[in-house]
This record gives sequence, C-alpha cells and structure tokens, in this order.
Amino acid sequence: MPVLPRSILFSCVLAVISGAQALAQSAPPAAPVTVAKPVVRDVIDSDEFIGRFQAVDEVSVRSRVGGYLQEVHFKDGTMVKQGDLLFVIDQRPFITTLNESTASLEVAKSSLTLADAQFKRTESLSTTGSQSASTLDDRRRDLLSAQANVRGAQAAVDRANLDMDFTKITAPLSGRIDRRLISVGNLVQADQTILTTIVSLDPIDFYFDVDERRLLSYADQARKNGSALQQGGGGLDVTVTIADSKQKPFKGKLDFAENRVDNQTGTIRVRATFPNPNLILQPGLFGRVQVQGSNSYKAILVPDEAIGSDQNQRVVYTVDTAGNVTPKSVRLGPKLYGYRVIRDGMTGDETIIVNGLIRVRPGVKVAPQLIQLPQEATSDEPPAQADAQGTDQ
Repeated sequence: MPVLPRSILFSCVLAVISGAQALAQSAPPAAPVTVAKPVVRDVIDSDEFIGRFQAVDEVSVRSRVGGYLQEVHFKDGTMVKQGDLLFVIDQRPFITTLNESTASLEVAKSSLTLADAQFKRTESLSTTGSQSASTLDDRRRDLLSAQANVRGAQAAVDRANLDMDFTKITAPLSGRIDRRLISVGNLVQADQTILTTIVSLDPIDFYFDVDERRLLSYADQARKNGSALQQGGGGLDVTVTIADSKQKPFKGKLDFAENRVDNQTGTIRVRATFPNPNLILQPGLFGRVQVQGSNSYKAILVPDEAIGSDQNQRVVYTVDTAGNVTPKSVRLGPKLYGYRVIRDGMTGDETIIVNGLIRVRPGVKVAPQLIQLPQEATSDEPPAQADAQGTDQ
C-alpha cells in the first residue's frame, strides 16, 4: 500500500478541521423563550346558563263593578305604591242604588219596630186570656219576618257600599304600572276588562333551565355539602350578567327548583332571586347566570398562550435544565382567574414555555428565561367564573 506524502496528509487534516469549524459556526443559537411554573391553587368551577328575568308579582288590573270609566289617576309607566288610586268608575248609578237600599233599610226597621210592639202587646194580653195562643204565634211570626227583612235590607246596604268602594280602583301592589289600556268614557265590564298591568321590580326573579348531566352533578355536590338541591334550589350564590358590559355582575341566590325534569327537553327549571334597588333589572331582560359547578379543588392553571396544538391534541411544552423541549398532551377545562384549567396531563411541577412557542422547533434547544406567574392573571373575565366555551377537551 503506498504511503501518502506528509504534505497531502496534513492538507486533509486541515480540511476536516476547517469543515468542523464551519459547521459549528453555522449552527443556530438557542432560541430565547420565557418559561414559568404553572399556577396551582384552590378553585371552584362555574357553569353558565342563559335565561330571562321575570317579575316576582304581576297583576292585571280589572274592575269588580261594571260602568263607564270616568277618571284616570296615574301617568303611564310610572312607579305606583300599593293602595294608590288608579281609576274611578262613574259613581252616580251606585249612589242611587245605595240611597235606594238605605231607604229600604229604614222601612224594614220601622216594620220591625211595629212588629215588636204588637208582639209584646199580644204577649201581655195572652197572659190574662184576652188573646188566643194562635194570635200570639202570628205576632211572633211577624216579628221574626220583620227581623229577617231588616237583615236583608242591611245586607243590600252593605253590598251597595261595597260597590261604591269598588268604583275606586286602587293598586293591589307596589311596582311599575303599564300604560292605560282603556280611555275615559269607555264601558268597563266587571271582572273582564283589563285596565292596565302592574309588575313588581324589587326583588326580581331569574329563570333558567339546567340539563340532566349538570343537575345530577349539582345533586351530588349538594349531598356532599349536607344540603338538598331540591329544597330552595340549593341556596347557592349566583351572579348574572346582562348585555350592558358596563354593568357589574349582579349577585343573587338560587331559591327554587321545579319538582320534576321535563321529559321532552331533559331539563329542569330553576329560579334565582336578585335584589334590584336601583330598578336596573327589568322583567323579560336576557341574562347569563353563573352557578357554582363544583366543590373546591386543587387546579393546575396555565396561560392560554402556553397551549399549542399537535394535530387534534392540545399540548404544552416543558423545558428541562439543559434547555431540551418536550411536548405534553393535556386535556383542557374551563377558564378561571384568567388562566386555563388543565384537567389531565400535568402534575403542576413542570416548567413550561409561556411565551415564544413560535420559536420552538423539534430537536432545537432553547434558552429559558424563568418568570413567576401571578395567582390571578389580568383578564376581562370576572375571577372564579368559568368560560362558557371552556368545556373539557
């Protein structure tokens, strides 16, 4: 085998060394990323439902007597108090009836006075034998008949007075009154014609439907807490938000649940009551209610920015001390405190990439910069309220 000259061998060694140096110089530097430990804290899941407000009390105002409407004593849409005068029916026919019944009462009383005097006279004479027993019985019958006539005439007077009172229609409850549904001069049919409506506003109810799955979960939660969901709706604290984003969530309590599940929809109707001193909430208003969906538990929370996708899976990227990146498949839960709950796939001790996922490549090391996540991230969502779209994935 021929031996290469030393000059050629030296040139080959130099070439290999130069190639290795060039390769080393062309290797990219470690990508800088921000890493942090996930937040681990006690949380309570919340479920969101939609529903509408409804007045606690609502009355259709009708007249108990018939007649022509004479007066209206309120302005449309104003607040009224219980007992306020609203309408007046023409009283003249009722005054005439009252006078007539009063006169009949006076006649009955005079007849009673005469019958009483005749009975006493006959009773006195019957003791001496001047009057027969049958005559005494006739006078007793006349006396009893006169007494009954007085009671009947008195009832007619009482009825006429009652009808007179009914010509003045007052508010049966305090609340906001609707517009008048009939104008002055129109005929009002007793117990039929609706004159207006009144709804109470403070407090106000909110009705919504709960599906079977969540109902069973709430029932299990209530049993663990030593209470019963069916008794007063569980008495859980709830919050409701309305379309006006400037309004803070309103706080209330569950106080009622229906006694059966609708077999057509598979839901049960639940009611929450909210104080409404400023009268902001109105009957028929749409709202989203947040209900406590679980007992307190330890949850692993990560920012949404730290969650990536790998085909149909959601992943987070963990980093070891050498800068090596490892993806971890996770199952997501609702959004709480500005973070996303991790249902499965993490222990809470990992160091994850929270910023710079776009620079992560397979086989490429990173230069981690460790930060500490706050217990509550800045978020437009209220604390401890579940994201309506944050169902398990």
